Amino acid sequence: MSELRIFSYLPNPRIWKATIAARLCGVKVEVVGASPKELKSWLWDFDARPVTSEEQLRPGEAAAGKTGFKGLLHKTGAFIEAHPFGTVPAAFSPDGKIGIFESNSIMRAVARLGEGRFPLYGHGPYEASRIDSFLDVSLVFARDSQIYLLSLISGTLTQEIHARMSDGFAVFAGGINQALSPDNEFLVDGKITLADICFVAELSLFFNEKTRISELESKGLKPILHKQVEAEFPLAFAHFARLRKHPAFAPDVEPYLTKIENKASHVDHSAGR
Repeated sequence: MSELRIFSYLPNPRIWKATIAARLCGVKVEVVGASPKELKSWLWDFDARPVTSEEQLRPGEAAAGKTGFKGLLHKTGAFIEAHPFGTVPAAFSPDGKIGIFESNSIMRAVARLGEGRFPLYGHGPYEASRIDSFLDVSLVFARDSQIYLLSLISGTLTQEIHARMSDGFAVFAGGINQALSPDNEFLVDGKITLADICFVAELSLFFNEKTRISELESKGLKPILHKQVEAEFPLAFAHFARLRKHPAFAPDVEPYLTKIENKASHVDHSAGR
């Protein structure tokens, strides 16, 4: 039996925060979900599943989609009670009674479940609070990147959104780069913590920009992940490159990034670059 059940659209790098943590500290996590298009016809619940054509939803089990989803979604009253903001990823305790929402909190739950096996939350209140500082900064970056990537996909990107994201990325990557200098192998405590996991998940999601270069060029805008970006933040990108190969990270990260990189390479060759 799993110790935590997660319901989400898939693939979703933000649930890797929990699955990577689970591998490191030996926690059993179950992930249930489908692509965003398919998830529109799912029943959002602890027992999440596709809604069959024969089923009739009870009153109140249709809710307006939020960021990234359009139209009505099928959410049970129990789902809304457990997850008052009604978003995914959504996690549940094994009995389905307690809901945990937002990817960083779901990751923290895994770390607490496995704290006796791997100290992902550091040692003591000061290290834990330093880790929380990185997680708080990542929330700002995550919000900006979500707005940016969705605007790229929908064709609504503006110069203002691009400029805000460019500044936000520089702050985020610059802070990570600084934390790793001069000789720090990891962000906190000399070993992998939640701070490192969150960094890899959020940067992996941002790599989707690489498949949207033509949209940027059509607006006369420069990619934020331009060819010189690794030279600007060498320690941050070296850390990322090292962790994506780590046994706890690679099962999630490598297939996802390889697909993005192959697609981006195909776009470059098609455009004659």
